[in-house]
Amino acid sequence: MNRRPETTRNLRIGIPSKGRLSELAGDLLGQAGLNFRRSERALFARVSGLPIDLTFLRTDDIPTLCAEGAIDMGITGSDLLEEANVKAEVRMKLGVGRCRLAICVPDDSGYATAADLNGTRVATSFPALTERYLAKHNASAHLVSLSGSVEVMIQLGVADAIVDLVETGSTLAANRLRILEEIGQYETVLIQSANCIDPATAARVVRRLEGITIARDYSMLEYNVPRKLLAQAEAITPGFNSPTVSSLEDTSLCSVRVMVRRQAIIEVMEKLEQAGATAIFETAITNCRL
Repeated sequence: MNRRPETTRNLRIGIPSKGRLSELAGDLLGQAGLNFRRSERALFARVSGLPIDLTFLRTDDIPTLCAEGAIDMGITGSDLLEEANVKAEVRMKLGVGRCRLAICVPDDSGYATAADLNGTRVATSFPALTERYLAKHNASAHLVSLSGSVEVMIQLGVADAIVDLVETGSTLAANRLRILEEIGQYETVLIQSANCIDPATAARVVRRLEGITIARDYSMLEYNVPRKLLAQAEAITPGFNSPTVSSLEDTSLCSVRVMVRRQAIIEVMEKLEQAGATAIFETAITNCRL
């Protein structure tokens, strides 16, 4: 069956209509210069100065709608993409919304592996992922598919185990549950349809978002170091490609400016100080092009 020719339209990006992921997506787009104003309960919004329309959707519908070509790109969870089991390209990981999908059982249960769940009842919002994982471990369970919170289902007698997203583990502890096995790690991703109407604008969106996500992972570190110790300092801070080294009025010193992964910044500063560097300070990076 041939698809009906579509009239020219803007690139269409689907983002979650509500919830924490909606806020994350809106913040990312705003930081990347994709500015929009959404009227209350409106389903569409136009991005200022770019041929892009945003449409606000249920998060778990975004993978399917992207695969079907109803939207050209979408922001959703990689867990939901795998659950939908559809064809949509992951253009980039957005570095937010990280979580784990895990099989959880009561603290005092005797279950030791996923194979032990054969013949049990498992409550989850991810029935397809759960079924595929259990099948790999030669287990078949009665799946209780739910769209809301599943932690209480064991206490209600609905299930013997649950499969749910885990962030800190505090909710599990409160419900006297433990992780039996981890199915996978997931995060928020930008996906693209194979039938994207405007690949050039899509690439522009990706490049802008890359500038934001990379900047979140790095800080700019600046310090002074005796020139005779420069090689030692550069070994500690090799930079993204190479550090920037400038001469100072005191020719025995030089100034170094370099990108450092934010999670390692404290340890790096300590090592530099021990190596003889001084005037070490960190500057946040809000956007970049690398």
